[in-house]
Amino acid sequence: MSVSLVTTSLVTTLRAAGCVFAEDEARLLLDTARTPGELDTMVEQRVTGLPLEHVLGWAEFRGLRIAVDTGVFVPRRRTEFLAEQAAALTRPGSVVLDLCCGTGAVGATLGGVELHAADIDPAAVRCARRNVAAVGGRVYEGDLYEPLPAALRGRVDVLVANAPYVPTEAIGLLPPEAREYEALVALDGGTDGLSVQRRVAAGALDWLAPGGHLLIETSERQAEQTVDVFVRNGLTAQVVNCDELDATVVVGRV
Repeated sequence: MSVSLVTTSLVTTLRAAGCVFAEDEARLLLDTARTPGELDTMVEQRVTGLPLEHVLGWAEFRGLRIAVDTGVFVPRRRTEFLAEQAAALTRPGSVVLDLCCGTGAVGATLGGVELHAADIDPAAVRCARRNVAAVGGRVYEGDLYEPLPAALRGRVDVLVANAPYVPTEAIGLLPPEAREYEALVALDGGTDGLSVQRRVAAGALDWLAPGGHLLIETSERQAEQTVDVFVRNGLTAQVVNCDELDATVVVGRV
């Protein structure tokens, strides 16, 4: 069968399974599969609902291919805005701490810094260690600040966190690709979605250097509550938005 016929057949199969961007997905699957048998397996996985990034084994993030294993939270395009805001605050040699790092996508885009990252999900930590290797980052497994070396305390210039912020009762409203295939710990932000954000902000002053910044991704609806969390923990705070990516970040400073 010719390449064009294979592509057409694949697009038809994906579209029938409800894939909105069937043409783009077909191209990515064809480019990634190494053998016809592997392509058949990948298509079957996608048709049954596995997120495309899990099928491919990677997600594109700020121009990089970020390794994403099955079950690990897939970095969203909106989080590129969080990474951009963090990059704008770093300089060569800055100490950066990426909490709730997931795949390590944010840190992986920050070159020329001393990068530390942490996540509670072992599968995410394994991904992050692969993804941040190029920038010489260190990844720790554990709950927020708990696994970090004491020597890092008071030295962090930029603390960035894509903490989960979906309220528990709203988890069931998420797309099936998220709620069925990504770790719940990466999605569930507690009763009002701010539980993990509160814990990050509460410990931030112990780890930030003088003049250091804390950046947390949130939703536009929750932004003012996140600002209040920052202020209650001794930080100044402002909200920055990106309409193109539908992204909201709260930036705080010591």
